[in-house]
Amino acid sequence: MNHGTIREVPFFSTSLNEEQELLIYVPANYTPLNKYNILIASDGKDYFQLGGIPRLADQLLEDYEIENLIIVGIPYKSVEDRRQKYIPTGKLHEAYLRFLAHELVPYLDEEYSTLQLGSTRGVIGDSMAATVSLLAALKYPTIFGKAILQSPYVDEHVLKIVEESNIMNAVSFYHVIGKGEDQVVTTDKQIKDFLAPNRQLHSVLSAKGYKTFYDEFDGNHTWKYWKPDLKRALIQNFS
Repeated sequence: MNHGTIREVPFFSTSLNEEQELLIYVPANYTPLNKYNILIASDGKDYFQLGGIPRLADQLLEDYEIENLIIVGIPYKSVEDRRQKYIPTGKLHEAYLRFLAHELVPYLDEEYSTLQLGSTRGVIGDSMAATVSLLAALKYPTIFGKAILQSPYVDEHVLKIVEESNIMNAVSFYHVIGKGEDQVVTTDKQIKDFLAPNRQLHSVLSAKGYKTFYDEFDGNHTWKYWKPDLKRALIQNFS
C-alpha cells in the first residue's frame, strides 16, 4: 500500500494572534494535475494518532472507496485552550471560526490543488471538536459543506444557534452518539449526559430539513468507538 505523507506546518493565525502547528496529510497519489477534497479536523493530533486517520485514508484511497482527499489536523494546546476555542461561550471561539474559514481555507487552496467548493470541504471533530465543526459549517455554509460530528458536546447555546440557523440546503451532517454516553466524565471532572442533548440536536437538525445521517452506536465517549466509525464517516462523505 502506498502511504501518504504527513507534513508538520507552522501557521500563524492573525485572528487568534498565535502560531498553530498544522498536521497535513497529503495522499500518495497527490499531483497538482488532479483536484482534491479537504477535511479539516479539530482535535487534530487525536485524529492523526488515536484515530489513525492517515492510514485509513491510505487504505480507502487505495481501494477506490473515497475520492482524492487532503486531511488537515489542528491540535489543541491544552484542555483550557480547547474549551476557549471550540464552544460558543469560549472567548476565542469566534476567532477560531474566522481562522478556519478565512485563513486556513485560503492557505490550503493556494498551497494545494483543491476543488475550492463548499461541497468538497468538510470539518470533523469529536466531543467539543465536533461542536466547533458543527458551528463552523452553520456559520460558513458556502465554505464548509460537510460536517462530521462524533459525539458532539451540546448545550443550550449550541441548540439555540442551530435553531436560529437558516441554510438548509448548503450543508450535510454526519452525526453519531453512543448509547452509553448518558454519563460522560468531562475534562473538568463533571458527569454530563451527552445522549439526551444529542438526540435533541438531531431532532432540531431534522425538523429544519438539514440533510443528516444519524446513528447511535453501542458504546461510550472514547476513541475505542470513534476510531472504527471513521471508515463509514469518510466513505459517506467522500465516496
